[in-house]
Amino acid sequence: MGPPRQPIRGADRVRWGGRAEQPVPQARRAPSEPFSEHLAVTDTPAPDRSPWRSLKYRSMRWWSFANFVSNAGTWMQLTVQNLLVLQITGSAAATGLSLSVQAAPGLLMGLVGGAAVDRFPRKLTAAVSQALLGAVAFTTAFLVAFDQLSLGVLMALAAVTGLIATVDGPACALLGNDLVRPEDVPSAIGVGSLVHSAGRLVGAALAGIAVGFLGTAAAYAANGVSFLFVAAVIPFLRPVAGAVSRTRAPSGPAPSSDAPDAPDAPDTFGDGMTVREGLRFFARRPRLVGLAVISGVSSVFGRNYGLTLAVLVTGPLAGGAGAFGTVSTVLAVGGIAGAVLGARLRRPSVRLVGVLAAAGGLLQAAAGLSPSLAVLLVLVLPMAVAESVSDTAGTTVLQTDPPAHLRGRVLGVWGSIRTVWSLAGPPALGLLMELAGARGALVAGGLAIAAVVLAGHVLHGRTVRPVSLRTEPQPVPALGTAA
Repeated sequence: MGPPRQPIRGADRVRWGGRAEQPVPQARRAPSEPFSEHLAVTDTPAPDRSPWRSLKYRSMRWWSFANFVSNAGTWMQLTVQNLLVLQITGSAAATGLSLSVQAAPGLLMGLVGGAAVDRFPRKLTAAVSQALLGAVAFTTAFLVAFDQLSLGVLMALAAVTGLIATVDGPACALLGNDLVRPEDVPSAIGVGSLVHSAGRLVGAALAGIAVGFLGTAAAYAANGVSFLFVAAVIPFLRPVAGAVSRTRAPSGPAPSSDAPDAPDAPDTFGDGMTVREGLRFFARRPRLVGLAVISGVSSVFGRNYGLTLAVLVTGPLAGGAGAFGTVSTVLAVGGIAGAVLGARLRRPSVRLVGVLAAAGGLLQAAAGLSPSLAVLLVLVLPMAVAESVSDTAGTTVLQTDPPAHLRGRVLGVWGSIRTVWSLAGPPALGLLMELAGARGALVAGGLAIAAVVLAGHVLHGRTVRPVSLRTEPQPVPALGTAA
């Protein structure tokens, strides 16, 4: 038993652990009571900007712990997976092929997976997908333990894992958003990023222990247990008031494709639950297209620091593996600090994402000109912070901008686009490094990111029409619906 939960008092109600209770009647003001004193008592409190505010919800605390367990198990498996492929095939090319086979369903079936998330209850979808991923992990562990895993079977299991992930990814992301209020979604995403980083560190450490004492199959079995743990937690999660796990498309006209970038615009499509609706909404939503362009350019010309900074440190800066390890540590610290700062956001915008991406690009260009390792470390830290905050802001926009009945399909579109980046980015960057070297690639890539963001800002300023100052009466929302 923990300490008693304290009520979180608002202007007119008491909340226990994120659950709305009955309104508390306001005390009547005595005739002699000064009006200013009455205002001081009933004034709305300042918005909570704590990066940990999402953890005030009990279900979110359980979800974060379950995700930590799942991430630790996943990184245990990923740590030994490449070694397993090398043991079976003896080929580095086969290792890369297995990763491509697992990523391929995201490119081909992302839209279908997102549509499934919109069509079926979210909690059920997430629980079933987690259980299926656990079954795949247990199957792999069994085959490894009895030395029955061939290259063909391994590729088939990788493809099945990638196929399930097209449903599991958006389902789990949106389920986490249902557990908090909209203004606390950035905090939930920031906490999720920290949980991911912590799970990665713990999973990589446990992988060595598991393989050393129990064998490779133990890592897969542990990952299977972690998936089943998440599936067992999901039925006990309780969405906050107003959050829905399944919303059918409301009837109404489609929004104008050149609508201003306002989060409260009524973006609804009433043609049903088809896959095409998600693609059409994404293509006609300027802010999502702009977010995709910014993220795509940043992924192709930046972010791949395991390649660019490794070559820069070991080449022009004449450092060794230890020096690159120091740079990697600073990048990790900056990423964690950025996740904490990003969790303080309440209503991030695409403009903020662009500004941070441009800042990160300019810092990357400066890093490419670093005369020494010390200067590089000074530049790498704010670069990692800016990119981490940009990631949190962009993810928040992506997951909250579409109407509830289209969010799964929008995330499916995003998954397909992201797969293209992950497949095209490293070869394109490698070619740029062959032509311009590590310094040239960092400088050219950073300037390209900043230039694209600036061009998008100029283009947006020319296409947005003036906003009318005439006040129109607003419809009163029905009871139980969001305003």
